[in-house]
Amino acid sequence: MTKILALIDGSPYAQSVCDHVAWIARRAEASVDLLHVIGRRDTATEPVNLSGNIGLGARTALLEELAELDARKAKVAHTRGRLLLDGGKDLLLAAGVAQVDTKLRNGDLVDTVQELQSGADLIVIGKRGEGADFAKGHLGSNLERVVRSTHKAIVIASRAFKPIEKVLIAFDGGATALKAIDQVARNPILAGLPCKLVMAGPETPDNRRKIEDAAIILKGAGFTVETEIGPGEPTTVISETIDREKFDLLVMGAYSHSRLRSLFLGSTTTEMIRSCKVPVVIFR
Repeated sequence: MTKILALIDGSPYAQSVCDHVAWIARRAEASVDLLHVIGRRDTATEPVNLSGNIGLGARTALLEELAELDARKAKVAHTRGRLLLDGGKDLLLAAGVAQVDTKLRNGDLVDTVQELQSGADLIVIGKRGEGADFAKGHLGSNLERVVRSTHKAIVIASRAFKPIEKVLIAFDGGATALKAIDQVARNPILAGLPCKLVMAGPETPDNRRKIEDAAIILKGAGFTVETEIGPGEPTTVISETIDREKFDLLVMGAYSHSRLRSLFLGSTTTEMIRSCKVPVVIFR
């Protein structure tokens, strides 16, 4: 791994994103591009209805005033974005990250990620952003859009960083899950950490063979591996295992053609990420 693309905004998750990035960058000896995107809502005033009984001169004056207000908001948003990036960079440098570059962009976050992702090996984003309703536990509006749009591995940072010592890998035996196993085995980020492979479903010879074959790949890469097959729905089995055994990180593949397909980027996914208190890594 050579570069991490980290997305920050003014939400409480910005600190956590930087903490997660620092941990990853130190283990992988990676550089960091720290990105903040100024969206249209940060710079534009609310639309005003100019219909009705209002004179042309008054309309012109109002439009000019709105344009001036937009210009002031854009300047404030730019200054705020630069302060956020500078603060994040200071945190990363203080944490021992050798190379940190900052990028301030105007426009749509997803479009910007698609533009910059070719130069990155991993993307880190907070579970919730500034627009999320924290009181109701809503996820960030951009989270699913970013995950759907990128072909890179993505880390979804939890509210607060905790040193990662145990890793749970959700496994369903499909091609995407096997690709995730291969990427974990070859990636220096998780090297040396004990992990557990968990499959939701019946204990059958075929399922046992699949999970043990995956464990062999990880053991060959130097991992200490446990395996478990538990009956029930993936969301329940995985969540309960994380809580019961105090795992610090959840790893899984995305878009699997099985029951796990709905675990990410669907209604089950939303509930899983919302309730899960540990960071999640999605391998594509």
